[in-house]
This record gives sequence, structure tokens and C-alpha cells, in this order.
Amino acid sequence: MKNQEKFQPPRGSLYIPGGKSGVLLVHSLGGSPLEMKAVAHALSRKGMTVYCPVVPGLTFGTDVSGLSTWQDWYKSVSDAFDHLRTVCDNIIIGGASAGSILALRLAAYRQDQACGVMLYAPTLAVNGWAIPKAIKLFHLVTDKWTARLFKFRTPAPYGIKDERVRNFALDSMRGSDNMPADITERGGGTVYEFFCLVRNVRPMLPLVKLHTLIFHPRHDDQSDIKNTMALQRQLGGMVEVSVLDDSYHLVTLDRQRNYVVERTMEFVERVLARQADKAASQKPASTGSKQLGAAE
Repeated sequence: MKNQEKFQPPRGSLYIPGGKSGVLLVHSLGGSPLEMKAVAHALSRKGMTVYCPVVPGLTFGTDVSGLSTWQDWYKSVSDAFDHLRTVCDNIIIGGASAGSILALRLAAYRQDQACGVMLYAPTLAVNGWAIPKAIKLFHLVTDKWTARLFKFRTPAPYGIKDERVRNFALDSMRGSDNMPADITERGGGTVYEFFCLVRNVRPMLPLVKLHTLIFHPRHDDQSDIKNTMALQRQLGGMVEVSVLDDSYHLVTLDRQRNYVVERTMEFVERVLARQADKAASQKPASTGSKQLGAAE
């Protein structure tokens, strides 16, 4: 409890202290912790500690110059995970869109310290039906200096099928302090770093053997469902996929967010129950389990 009382997350982060089971959530590129609010609060009502940090460079409005790197983003996510480890015995890692790639990298390196993964419209390639085909040419750019000369605008419908929710989200962002004039714009340097992150993480996918739950819209406007099909083939552990038929890219905000929250809760309960059973089965034979672990 003392660790939780002293901890001061970065301003704008979503941090809800709770019990000894925790969830780390990583929001999308150019998004904010608020897009994970529904999931976070549902988990907290079950007594869990939930942390969705502001990630400088990944969070909207925190890197207008585009100088941050994917390594900077990952360090912030890794530091957030390290904090959760000081207060939680079991941790599940979650990520949305580009944030799911950071979550997968973390899972590859920390799977002995985590017990599950949740991915919301994961993005290995920006290839949804609303994305201009010209973005493929950007892959020809080989240095960040050149990449920073480019600007990209997120095309309508901005990842949200529900018009009311879409307008509310856009108005909320426009009303925030220190926001760029064009809230739909993404700097080329930031997009370049994301592509570099994906190239780094792809070879690690078979190493991720944690039980994984993926949500993906059938008609995703920004990230085609082929992204999830690729993950289902390449991840090294059990993968559950929930295909959504009435949402666009931001599944934690759109029309089926209640379903996403319910499935998330059900998955978390199963993972934690399995962890409890595993811990109970290992108690009687502590010596034998240590020897087995060393052999593995």
C-alpha cells in the first residue's frame, strides 16, 4: 500500500490503485489513456490495479517535433510495468492499435513476469479501408530526417463508427490544452518510428507464449483484420480472437465497447483463476518445482 500511496504517475495517466492483480494498458499512437477508460474502470471495479500511462511521443500532443523514438516509448511502458511489479503479484499486459506492438514486445521480454496479453485492434500494418494507398510509398523512406518532412492525416471516420461518440471524442480533444491545431495530423517522424518498432517486434512474435485475447473489427478502417490473422499464425501461445461486426478501429470507444469490456473481464478472470490454481499446485513440492524450473 505504501508504494501505491507514494507513486505519482505522469500527468494525464490513468492509474487506479487496487489489489495484488494488475493490468497494464498501452493506448494507441496519437491517442491517450482516456481511450482505455471503459476497460480500466471495469477492471478496477473488480479490485484490480490498473495503469495506462502517458507515453511521451506516443500520446497525442506530447511530441509535436517528432524527435522521440520507439525505444523511448518502450522504456516508458517498461517502467510502468516495473512499477506494477512492486505492487502486484499477477500482471496482464494490454495494448490498443500501435500500443499493442509495444505490449507484445514487453510480453516477449517479460513473459515470466506476466500471465496474459490483451490486444485491441492490433496494428502491424496501417492498411484499413480508409487509409490512402499512397502510405505504402512511405516505406521507401530510410531515414528519419526525410521522414519528418511528411505529414499524415488520420482519415474519416477516425476509427469510430458511432457518429455521436466520434463527435464527442473529437470535441474533447479539441478542448484540451496544448493541443496542435490539427488533431488528426501525425508527423512523418512518428510514423517512421512506428514502422521501425514493427520491424523490431515481428521476429519476436513466436517467443510470446502467453495466453492472448485479440479483438478486431471485421471492417476496420485503419488496420485490416489481416493483422490479427498474422498474429494468430505467428504468436507462440494460445490465441483467442473476437471479431467485431459493428465497430471500427477504436474498439474500446465504439459501438461494441460494452461487449469488449465484458469479454475482457471474462478473459482476465480465467487467466487469474489459472494462476491461482498453478500457485496452489506448486506449494506442496517447492523443492521439486525449483529443480524442474532449472531444467527448463
